Amino acid sequence: MSDAAQPSAAEVRAAAEAVKAALDRHLDAVERRSGEADPAVYAAFNELAAAAEVYDELLYDAYDEVTPFEIPGDDALPAYAGPDEPSVLNVLIRRDYTIAEPQRLLSQAQRIADLDPDSAAGNGRLGGEPAAVGESVHSALGVLFGEFEPDEIASRHKEFGLEEGDSTLWVAAAEEPAEPGEWLSAPFDQADPELVVCRFDVSSVFDEEGEEDLEVLGPGG
Repeated sequence: MSDAAQPSAAEVRAAAEAVKAALDRHLDAVERRSGEADPAVYAAFNELAAAAEVYDELLYDAYDEVTPFEIPGDDALPAYAGPDEPSVLNVLIRRDYTIAEPQRLLSQAQRIADLDPDSAAGNGRLGGEPAAVGESVHSALGVLFGEFEPDEIASRHKEFGLEEGDSTLWVAAAEEPAEPGEWLSAPFDQADPELVVCRFDVSSVFDEEGEEDLEVLGPGG
């Protein structure tokens, strides 16, 4: 335990009592809820989470012990607030990779260049600049993503010496299509979490096998 000022036993006990009271309020709100998105349930849930977090911190500071509860983070998406019948969809995708085998990546890029000697990669140039395709990881990545669609790279990532990290896909509703070229300079800046109909996450934090997590946020979800 830390040498800093520690909470008293009475403070820890008071925090535990606050959790018990918040549990009762949450159960009461659930039993009385008026629908799927009852604001009273939402408020009681947040109060319970806050009380549990305070108790967990005080318990650790005072006794170097923890609770078995996982406190929801603040990065959760808010409730859906978009149109019931959207006419436009925005699909936002992020996939992270680790370059696990650089030599495999370089070899694959060189193979691509050798198969198409008339391409920018085959001529030793990428984006107007000299590119040592089989020697530069930067150039090899440009060749790889210039040759294959992102979905194909995702399905063949091991072949290219890549290791999958976290990924997420958001499907967001919109009422009007964007003007051509409107968002290309900053494609993710205008994403509104309240318009997300559903999201599909893949991460090793969910369990040891990295199973997917699908969250439906739109009407009827």
